[in-house]
Amino acid sequence: MKTTPVKGTNDYNSNEAEIRDYLQDKILSVYRNYGYDRIVTPILEDSQNLDKSEGGDNLNLVFKILKRGQKLESAMAKGSSDDLTDIGLRYDLTLPLSRYVANNQGKLVYPFKVIQMGTVYRAERPQKGRLREFTQCDIDVIGSSSPNIEIELLHVASEALIAIGIKRFTVKVNDRRVLKSMLQGMGFANDQLDSVCISFDKLDKIGVDGVCDELTGKDFSKAAIDQLKQQLESGDFTLAAMADRISEKQAADNLRHIIDESERLAQINKGKYDDVDYNVVFDPSLVRGQGYYTGTVFEIESKEFRGAIAGGGRYDDLIGKFIKNDVPAVGISIGFERIFSILMDNNFTVPNQKKKIAMFYEPDQFHEAFQEAEAIRDQYTVSLLERPKKMGPYLDKLKERGITGFLNFGVSDSITELD
Repeated sequence: MKTTPVKGTNDYNSNEAEIRDYLQDKILSVYRNYGYDRIVTPILEDSQNLDKSEGGDNLNLVFKILKRGQKLESAMAKGSSDDLTDIGLRYDLTLPLSRYVANNQGKLVYPFKVIQMGTVYRAERPQKGRLREFTQCDIDVIGSSSPNIEIELLHVASEALIAIGIKRFTVKVNDRRVLKSMLQGMGFANDQLDSVCISFDKLDKIGVDGVCDELTGKDFSKAAIDQLKQQLESGDFTLAAMADRISEKQAADNLRHIIDESERLAQINKGKYDDVDYNVVFDPSLVRGQGYYTGTVFEIESKEFRGAIAGGGRYDDLIGKFIKNDVPAVGISIGFERIFSILMDNNFTVPNQKKKIAMFYEPDQFHEAFQEAEAIRDQYTVSLLERPKKMGPYLDKLKERGITGFLNFGVSDSITELD
């Protein structure tokens, strides 16, 4: 039998698990401090829900579960692979939340401010930064269309990042309605806009020519592509310039309000915390991959480490897929695994924790040693252990567990520090 975990998944030793618990506890504490309540949803979702969720490329990464017993035999007899599965593993926490809201709509108080922190699964090609099993830390607000909700979400997420030691970052904000309105004005058809946005989202990776080549390959209007290229090369993509060229004036006004107020809160936090440096900016190329986003979208990028560390947006149509009645919704997710990886690469340790020590005893000293360990647990985390025959190698293993010293009960009253 194999002793290694499945590719794309990880075992975590005791030190890593302690750090993960600490980070999640800090994030959860910030979320709750702003009045958000936690729910827990299953990792299993109905395949029909997953298939119709407009999760973008994530729909190609769903782990599907075979039917069982007679149902599987019947499906195999039909010869269609589509009939073999009826359940899948959730690829994010937004779809389960939408189903939860639809199932409990009469019991909820709106706006419903909710926390979800849990494991999700994607059939990724395993590589650094891409896991098949990973944790997300989400907050969402259901039942309000006010742009003030986005301001609160961005602020709460920023506070959570600061609480775990991520103090230098950029909050990028856009609105799909603004971008789509601009693209329509250039001549792209309404049914082409989602596809154009997907290509446009790659601007920072493949450049202007790459975006235009991709759109040409999709057989879109050459005149529209040429106009987009001209606009991209001119660099005139400020929010003010875009607002002048679009019909979605209210969306542009909301976006300006979100950015201005969020930046104002960021400036307040710079004076509130030591070494905090973050800002909120308009990013016209930001789209995000999930198809269920309907308006505002945002990402947070670290200024010290490459890549996004949080992201989200407004998904006002997703809950309506369950109840045929659209419910406004918006949320943000902290990229927990990305942050954990960054912190571990930089030798992060849990701050202000009690020192961990070992207390060694002989078998006939257990009761007395237990009482002594109890007496000092206010000051130390004490691991009570029978005295090993070979102390040196054993102490090396204890150091790997984060133990910093030991006390020999009945021999010495002082703690010997481990180098």
